Amino acid sequence: MTDQLKKFLFEDRSVRVQAVRLHETWLHAQEHHDYPPAIQRLLGELMAAAALLAANIKFEGSLVLQIQGTGPVALLVVECQSDLGMRATVKIREGQEVPPDGTMQSLLNTNNEGRFIVVLDPRRKVPGQQAYQGIVPLEGDTVAEALQHYMKASEQLDTRLWLQADGQHAAGLLIQRLPDHGGTAASESGANTLEHAIVMAETIKPDELLNSDIDTIIHRLYWEDTMIGFEPSQVRWHCPCTRERVGNMLRTLGEQEVNEILAEQGSVQITCDFCGKPYAFDPVDCSGLFTDSRPMPEQDPPTVH
Repeated sequence: MTDQLKKFLFEDRSVRVQAVRLHETWLHAQEHHDYPPAIQRLLGELMAAAALLAANIKFEGSLVLQIQGTGPVALLVVECQSDLGMRATVKIREGQEVPPDGTMQSLLNTNNEGRFIVVLDPRRKVPGQQAYQGIVPLEGDTVAEALQHYMKASEQLDTRLWLQADGQHAAGLLIQRLPDHGGTAASESGANTLEHAIVMAETIKPDELLNSDIDTIIHRLYWEDTMIGFEPSQVRWHCPCTRERVGNMLRTLGEQEVNEILAEQGSVQITCDFCGKPYAFDPVDCSGLFTDSRPMPEQDPPTVH
């Protein structure tokens, strides 16, 4: 497994440093998609950010980072489970051109109505509990800046992020001040440690973040500091789509609508928005959906070449 996230603490335990580097997970996210370079960069950065933030979830569940746009890109979504299983998708407006040098603002926030949404969704909710949802304006020129604004406004945490992505790797570095436990001295110590951590991290170059392993980056930045390291966590691609779930979704459309699709197209073709896997239902399959109340049996999706 090449995809890891590692956590570190400064000796005074006032500031955490986390780093993530994705390869296999990022390749899976692109496997059935042909994203333009500008979208590839934004989505990869959002995936790296989601892994960094999900690693600090205190419950079993998921973190969803969602950017709703008003430009050529309508939606960017990354979901990361507390065990760091991830999936991601993009919605591009039909007929809209995506320039290779497009930025987050030009692609998603053309009239200043774009929104950054963060959802925390526990898997086991108490009765009446809803998923937490935070919504902030799409501020900043990059995914990192937008998330920093969110963390400061919604979580009251001093957080800095460095994110990079290309066709092969997505990587990120997070520095975050931890809540103080003590008096003024602890607060001053934490502020000094945070400033030092950020000053050193500002020296990292984009290519270095993308192409160096995590231990090399941390050693290069903080070799003079005493750092407390933790066991690495593995990051992986995880899309829970199945033929059974797709069949149950078709049931919710209703028999009349499914029959109308069959009459027009001869079969019902569904492609998962996240992993891109195709699912095909012929007339016999569709008839079985509405004559048998039992769940559809699991089958492997057809292979597309």
